[in-house]
Amino acid sequence: MTDPSWVPLFLVAGGVVCDIGAPSSHAAIVSRELGVPCVVSVPRARDRIADGTPLEIDGLAGTVRILAGTAG
Repeated sequence: MTDPSWVPLFLVAGGVVCDIGAPSSHAAIVSRELGVPCVVSVPRARDRIADGTPLEIDGLAGTVRILAGTAG
């Protein structure tokens, strides 16, 4: 989950993925306003996606794809 203190991070993020949330959640609303792709309600996202993992985030489709073999 996010709260207003996270907004500066949204400004530099390429996308947002949250374990919980809904289309009316803080993360979804802020992302939409800033034009940042966002997918919420991804079960165990924090456990399944390591920090720095390259992702393809499609906010319209609600999908997150791990880009294998592209880690920096």
